[in-house]
Amino acid sequence: MPYVTRTLEELLNRTDPAWPLVQDWLRSATRRVETLPAADTSGDALVSLQVTTRSPLGAVVYHSGGILVDDGWLRVLGFGHARLPRSLPSWNFACGMVESNTPPPALLVADDVVGGFFALNAGRFAPGGHNVWYFAPDTLQWEDLGMSYSQFLGWAFSGDLTAFYASLRWPGWEREVRQLSGDHALSIYPFLCAAGPPIEQRSRRSVPIEELFRLHVGAL
Repeated sequence: MPYVTRTLEELLNRTDPAWPLVQDWLRSATRRVETLPAADTSGDALVSLQVTTRSPLGAVVYHSGGILVDDGWLRVLGFGHARLPRSLPSWNFACGMVESNTPPPALLVADDVVGGFFALNAGRFAPGGHNVWYFAPDTLQWEDLGMSYSQFLGWAFSGDLTAFYASLRWPGWEREVRQLSGDHALSIYPFLCAAGPPIEQRSRRSVPIEELFRLHVGAL
């Protein structure tokens, strides 16, 4: 069956939009979250993804330039912004996830500053289901988080990120992370998957995040 492309008007859900729900989650967040403003052309990203604004994913892409969590430690992708210069579709195209006129088997939806990547499964990792999976930089393995995209947002905004990243943070990480551009991450050496000293004793330098993706993930 050919892949049918819907217009922007068809993708804008005006009767039951998800953005008010996402805004409620943002207002009740227990972590530091910052919503970056979307551009007037954010509809282009929506058409590229073919996701409606009835879904939280479509709402985030259409209504935000992205969402920064914990001073930018975790970056939820949206339309893109000067401080997060990657739209969700452009990032997936750059990583080879999305090809024209074909539904992708997974979508990269967020990442963190230590080279971890979050992808929404659409058959790539396991048949059925649409859970978010995490590529862990300390194991170089994809792990099923057991969360839908909506649940992932709730966890990112109010979940226990401190416990999740317990072995991947160091004293003073906040100051270091604030200086990073949203299209960069930290290359840590020795690599986190290798034996070595605690992370605070390893070298860390800013590199384009695409470099880390291609080095450790390669391709989905």
